Amino acid sequence: MLSIIIPVFNESENLPALFAALEKFADNAQQTEIILIDDGSSDNTFDLLRKQAEADARFKAIRLAINRGQTAAIQAGIDYARGDILVFMDGDLQNDPADIPLLIARLEQGYDVVSGWRKNRKDNPIKRNLPSHIANALISRVSGVHLHDYGCTLKAYRATALKDVRLYGEMHRFIPIYATWQGAKVSEVPVSHHARKHGSSKYGLERVFKVLLDILVVKFLSRYLSKPIYIFGGCGLASFFLALVTLVWALVLKFHASVSLIQTPLPMFAGICFLLGCICILMGLLAEIMSRTYFESQHRRDYLVAETVNLPERR
Repeated sequence: MLSIIIPVFNESENLPALFAALEKFADNAQQTEIILIDDGSSDNTFDLLRKQAEADARFKAIRLAINRGQTAAIQAGIDYARGDILVFMDGDLQNDPADIPLLIARLEQGYDVVSGWRKNRKDNPIKRNLPSHIANALISRVSGVHLHDYGCTLKAYRATALKDVRLYGEMHRFIPIYATWQGAKVSEVPVSHHARKHGSSKYGLERVFKVLLDILVVKFLSRYLSKPIYIFGGCGLASFFLALVTLVWALVLKFHASVSLIQTPLPMFAGICFLLGCICILMGLLAEIMSRTYFESQHRRDYLVAETVNLPERR
């Protein structure tokens, strides 16, 4: 079964054309459900979703009580989806449902995640395209998962690739990375992209700064989730070393240049570095305790088993 998940927010003007395009696709597909999530719209978006769902059982409607962002809406869609294959797309008609078979065909070649690539993107080249190119290059470099277009919502996943993925904040664009951590094979295909006909984009240049912060989170989770003491302890040891160097420098000035310790800020700086090192070490120890609590409380292990032979399922 195929589940198409579409988050929408104040898209009432685009919905009639979206419904028509989705109906055309679903008429030529087998066992398709279309889940539309209203992310707390202030217009009559959900009224249109309810009307469409009542008229066509293939359409499912979810209304979030308040606006929580695209990531939360996508997670709600994942939680309610019943399909073996999940396809995400935007509700502003810039993604084309006619491209979904391209993604599914690539999945059938042995991949678990297929990302759309808006090769000929119809957005503002300065405000949207340039920041997107920079962000994509940074994300690919940091994560090691090389995609041309992380920001393209049109993506297809095997449901098994999203089994243990939980999304928070603004992390929906990094789902291919999370899936890769679960051993998924990732690919991408060029897809069409249309200029927005109605409404305005919900994203601006401030999204670039959010992406940069999200990259830091992804990097931390990928390398230090199970061993946070490595990064906190590393910072602490670096602070201890800086404190030692500063103190030695102050002593050299005292005994070889007759500079009193009260005449230079070096002793105070050394003390600050020492305290900072202690704080980092203690934070690392607390993070280690939290990490172990997380894995144990979720009954998770720091490994993933791909296959076993002549062994029963682990309890």
